Amino acid sequence: MALMWNRTVDWDSGDWRQVAACRDTEPDLFFPVGTTGGAVDQIEAAKRVCRSCDAQEPCLEFALATNQESGVWGGVAEEERRKLRKSWLAARRRIH
Repeated sequence: MALMWNRTVDWDSGDWRQVAACRDTEPDLFFPVGTTGGAVDQIEAAKRVCRSCDAQEPCLEFALATNQESGVWGGVAEEERRKLRKSWLAARRRIH
């Protein structure tokens, strides 16, 4: 099921990108190739950056709302986000 973009809720409002800790980090860190071997260390390093970030929550909300399938967003890796998105969508349906 595709996520329907809800224009009544502006998931991309505010200036969260301006305060994001990843702005000063190599973007490739957040997009590891694979989920094993060296990618595990890369994912953990990206999550450490996210944990120190003031924009972690809006970043994750944006990733869930826009169905970002790749990379680490808001401190959550791809597979974790897929699982989280299912419960997030269910909660959104109950609200609307």
